[in-house]
Amino acid sequence: MEDTLQPLVERALTNQPGFLEFYLRDQSRLPGPRGNVELAQDLSQHLAFLAPAFPIEVRSLLNHLVREEPLVVINTPGEFVVMCGVLGLGTSAIAVAEWREGILICLAQYARSHSARVRESVALAFQKLLLAAPDETLVFLMDLLDRGDCLQLRACLAAISEPSVLSTVQFISSALIMQRVAIEYLHALPLSERKRADVRVLRQVLGYTLSVVTAANPDDGFALMCDIATWNDVDINWVLRENLKKRRLARFREYTGKVIDLMA
Repeated sequence: MEDTLQPLVERALTNQPGFLEFYLRDQSRLPGPRGNVELAQDLSQHLAFLAPAFPIEVRSLLNHLVREEPLVVINTPGEFVVMCGVLGLGTSAIAVAEWREGILICLAQYARSHSARVRESVALAFQKLLLAAPDETLVFLMDLLDRGDCLQLRACLAAISEPSVLSTVQFISSALIMQRVAIEYLHALPLSERKRADVRVLRQVLGYTLSVVTAANPDDGFALMCDIATWNDVDINWVLRENLKKRRLARFREYTGKVIDLMA
């Protein structure tokens, strides 16, 4: 794949992106259940390697790849092209520090995409930036959590709630704060608004992220679960039940039993 990508990327950087885009569409595996994530990762790494030496050309190519995001059709090769552009923006911002502020803002906007695959690419891009530039990215995500909508909250939670990211006290503590803020946001929404698609997306991500963070810090994670179990909120109880099913919490039977009792 690398041997194929290199000449296509080189040609794209000379203002001839059509050949690369044709290849991405042809190899996208869309329509289908799963896009060619490996190809998207390879391209993003390739562009990140070239970005410091060819910043104008790489940024122009990335802008070209994401140009159709507002109107992208779900489960099509065009959706995959946008995914590649979004992931490439995040990875290239690791290599070119002066791009980070602007790209973080762009990613926050793409987090509101109607495409679930694009939203997942945003979360992965945030994740890569968390690992490479933790302080800057974490400050941005915490601010986005405070002012963002359901889909932007979803991006924050999905980005940080991964075992590979939760390797420091700072990340674990921040991830717990994010869970509580998002849960309180959902709890505060009137029942009449909770059938919206964006609210369901937020509820769905909470259905697994809370258990990921709790597995990293059982004492504080289960304390949060016990607290919200007393709210008698149908959607919060759904979130709790989904997380309590996860195998990662199976070894904490004493804790999980207490949460279940509080929901009864």
